[in-house]
Amino acid sequence: MACRFWFLTILASSLFAEIPIFPLKDVRPGQHGIGKTIFTGNRIDDFDVEVLGVLENLGPKQSVILARLSGRQVEESGVMQGMSGSPVYIDGKLVGAVALAFSFAKEPIAGIRPIEEMLRAGGQTEKQLEARPAALFRQTLLPPAPEQEATRPDRMTPIATPVSFSGFSDRTLDYFAPQLRRLGLEPRQGLSSGGHLPPAMGSPATLRPGDMITVQLLSGDLSVGADGTVTAVDGNRVYAFGHQFLSVGRTELPFARADVITVLPNLQSSFKISSAREWMGAITQDRSTAIYGELGRHAATIPLAIDVSGGQGSLSRYRMQMVSDQILSPFLVQMAVFSAIETTERTFGAGTFVIRGEATFDNRTVAPLKFDNTYSGDFSVPQQASMGVASSLAYVMAAGFEALRLRDVSIRIDAVEQKRTLEIDQVAASRHYVRPGEPLDISVTLSGPNGMEVVRTVRYRVPVGVAAGMLQVTAADALTTNLLEYGQAIGVTPKSAGQVVLLLNDLRPNTKAFVRVWTTDAAYTVQGADLPDPPPSLGLILARTQAAPGTVAMARGSELADLAIDAGPYVVTGSKTIQVEVKE
Repeated sequence: MACRFWFLTILASSLFAEIPIFPLKDVRPGQHGIGKTIFTGNRIDDFDVEVLGVLENLGPKQSVILARLSGRQVEESGVMQGMSGSPVYIDGKLVGAVALAFSFAKEPIAGIRPIEEMLRAGGQTEKQLEARPAALFRQTLLPPAPEQEATRPDRMTPIATPVSFSGFSDRTLDYFAPQLRRLGLEPRQGLSSGGHLPPAMGSPATLRPGDMITVQLLSGDLSVGADGTVTAVDGNRVYAFGHQFLSVGRTELPFARADVITVLPNLQSSFKISSAREWMGAITQDRSTAIYGELGRHAATIPLAIDVSGGQGSLSRYRMQMVSDQILSPFLVQMAVFSAIETTERTFGAGTFVIRGEATFDNRTVAPLKFDNTYSGDFSVPQQASMGVASSLAYVMAAGFEALRLRDVSIRIDAVEQKRTLEIDQVAASRHYVRPGEPLDISVTLSGPNGMEVVRTVRYRVPVGVAAGMLQVTAADALTTNLLEYGQAIGVTPKSAGQVVLLLNDLRPNTKAFVRVWTTDAAYTVQGADLPDPPPSLGLILARTQAAPGTVAMARGSELADLAIDAGPYVVTGSKTIQVEVKE
């Protein structure tokens, strides 16, 4: 037993044997150290560090070393974005990484994350892994809201992670910037050479503490890369940033070594301008105290293709590789679609965008997820189109089925510089009352711009056996109909990957009006299946149990018929209801 304990102790202590550590317990005010980072090119420069003290429990079971930095570059620019992770040494031993700072500080005062806390990012067990924040998904797919609070100069916060966008339009960054900043990311437009890197992996031996790295979320014709500094390299293990990137826990994000083009001093926050050079590995943990990765590891990425067809036969093609992540992937697709539309076509004023495409899965037995819808209006049409694609992807990737791992995503966008919408203006029936077994013609009048009027008629035969009373006839657009039919399914846990895809592929398209004939008799949804007009005794039981999660949904009217009216290339909006009496 003693031998086994001795062996395990030796094994544990050897895990980080290559990193000489200066422990936090030995840190004292007045101590001096050396920091390392890149200010230009790929040359690692030194800067001086003076320990001011230790702030204990600044975060949950986290301490921070408060220090003053000095040296020509940091005295001119202060603690800059992109410096996160810069290693600091005392007596030649690694004490931690520059990770926090004060906004608008007149002196380069920084918070140093102790290396002991950073090393935990790569040594956690499955049971210790944090849950992925569902709130992040809700933030990314919602329209951006005004920032709630201005930066506070009296609060030490993680140094914002500069995120370089290449190939994106200015308006895309303006639209998504509030969401990115809420995640601790600072978007930079055009401050990167792009994401076309050689496919070969760089030599692990070339990566050093103090080197600049870029976590590449999207690469290709459009690219998104987040910059930071390497704190420690232990064999094939890499620790960087000194704070979270997106705090998504377990992940798989490719990262590249980067060169610094220059440092841009800024009154609010200086930052490094960098350029990715070669792939180095994959980030596998994103924790509150550090990001952790493995050199030489290939991160799984998803091919993303977007084609935009506009007037006069123009065609713009975008080819990218994006990270495979249930939170990040839908958000990146949303930004890419928005930017592809905004860059290629007119986005102000009236416009129509037809979205076609599909997302396929590694498991070929699962049918592809289809994108097939049209968006039109005077305002915010690119936002609607990009949201439509992203929300479907987000639902699929959050379903939790291994069979729904994305293989590739391809999207075609056909743009028309005119508004193509029709509004449901009137609904009329061929008679005011009807008997069971008799036909009923239902006419829907659709009105459009410049006095345009379209009338469509569908025939419905009232079933034999329908009780006397009032029939409700509703003509509605796709959004209203989808919410009515599928709103109940949101709270029901899908039973299979195929069920998830089928639900999304069956959503009604915007280019049709839907005539629903129904009665006010109660109907229920049980395990995702409709149960219309149950016997009174069963209805009483269901009404009492409808709060049971995923079992019984809210009662609604019983549907007798569902008829579709095709509006061609026009988007239908609105809803109207009339009544027809059934007589015996």
